Amino acid sequence: MPAHKNVLVVIADDLGRSTGCYGQKGIRTPNIDSLAEEGTVFENAFASTASCSGSRSVIYTGLHTHENGQYGLGHSTHHFMTFEHIQTAPKLLRDHGYLTGIIGKIHVGPLSVYPWEVVVESPSRDVTWVAREASSFFQDAKTDGRPFWLTVGYMDPHRDHTRGGFGNGDAKVSSEDPIYSPEDVEVPEFLSDIPEVRRELAEYYRAISRVDRGLGLILKALNKHGFAEDTLVIFMSDNGPPFLNSKTTLFDAGIRLPLIIRRPGIGQGSRNPNLVSFIDILPTILDWAGYQEEKATEPQRRGRSLLPILADDSVRDSWTKVFGSHTFHEVTNYYPTRFLRTTQYKYHRNIAWKLDFPFSTDLYASLSWEGMRNVSGPVMIGRRPLQNYIQRPAEELYDLVNDPSETTNLALDPSYHDLLVGLRGELEAWQRETKDPWFFRDGVSLLEMQGHLDAGLEVPDRFDFDVSEPGSESRPRYRR
Repeated sequence: MPAHKNVLVVIADDLGRSTGCYGQKGIRTPNIDSLAEEGTVFENAFASTASCSGSRSVIYTGLHTHENGQYGLGHSTHHFMTFEHIQTAPKLLRDHGYLTGIIGKIHVGPLSVYPWEVVVESPSRDVTWVAREASSFFQDAKTDGRPFWLTVGYMDPHRDHTRGGFGNGDAKVSSEDPIYSPEDVEVPEFLSDIPEVRRELAEYYRAISRVDRGLGLILKALNKHGFAEDTLVIFMSDNGPPFLNSKTTLFDAGIRLPLIIRRPGIGQGSRNPNLVSFIDILPTILDWAGYQEEKATEPQRRGRSLLPILADDSVRDSWTKVFGSHTFHEVTNYYPTRFLRTTQYKYHRNIAWKLDFPFSTDLYASLSWEGMRNVSGPVMIGRRPLQNYIQRPAEELYDLVNDPSETTNLALDPSYHDLLVGLRGELEAWQRETKDPWFFRDGVSLLEMQGHLDAGLEVPDRFDFDVSEPGSESRPRYRR
């Protein structure tokens, strides 16, 4: 075993499974693909939520957003922050004797809860500069003598502040990256094949290739400084691509993401089919670092280390389901949803289903949405009618084997009733276990009502308050 067990986590921003190793043939990602050949590619890795800050908080805390308080974006007017009492990776590893650092995008807060020792925050898309900063950190780690955990947060391939742009306007940033033709891109099923989508995908591809180039430079620096053989390398994204039907949604396009882990000497070239969650990332890092929990944490982390299953090529019975929660993106994007995903089925509980599903700013302003909303004839987003995207029912159930695009809702199909009830029960048990404030009955939070429930209050056993039938006496009662 290596004397020092270092950790390098590289997080791309808004990268879906658009890489060669995940089957995207039209895009060039040689460094990501090389890392995949040296490590383990997780075929079924899921973010707990589909928003940048929230997802990063899950990675760093091992807790869902409704547990750690990072309900949405941490910057600007949105200002969602992780609860002060939450234990985070920077704190735990620093206390464990690690040199901790972050370069690039942070997007969680406050820094008192995420106390990285070395903080080089920057919105730069210059991956050469990022690699130089990483190399400087590696050199400092050699001098320091402690094991290290470094996180690199890329800005790419997130949209920029232009319409349809992905940071490709600066020659210094992009001159080395390939240029893709809109005619040659592969339009995924969750998007409509129209010129505006193809134009944006071509720019998106170029930003992905920049991430790939940057990863190659960082791994080269890691090797140059002699750390390649004692460093656990994790490459991942925070949420799915910045397009409708993906980012900010809990459809698979928004949460089924790339996850590649290279552990020296283990699992080279493995393709792992187990269903794993981003709540498993922190336990994996702590396991690698040899961290022993002295006492149970509150809230309790439910994730598990992925190290024991790295070389698996079949699904274990205990790795067949994942849960997740999304509540906000921007502060104006309130749409709380919870999901349970199994090897075949996906259950969504849309808690505020009476609201229209909201647009995030970058997606509303995109050229792709502009093109989709102005087509002649019925407006579709991929295979999904616009109305089904905007107006959603309280429950959705999808057979992902036969309907991977999640467009045929089976929740009201009588032949799936027993399955629906079973998955609903599992999700609600998880909500209770994780003390989810959005576990509702009769339109109120049962967590917030707990003292009254303990005092004998019984609420009608229904999701929502019904103004046409407000009485509670004749309704079945919810009991703990």
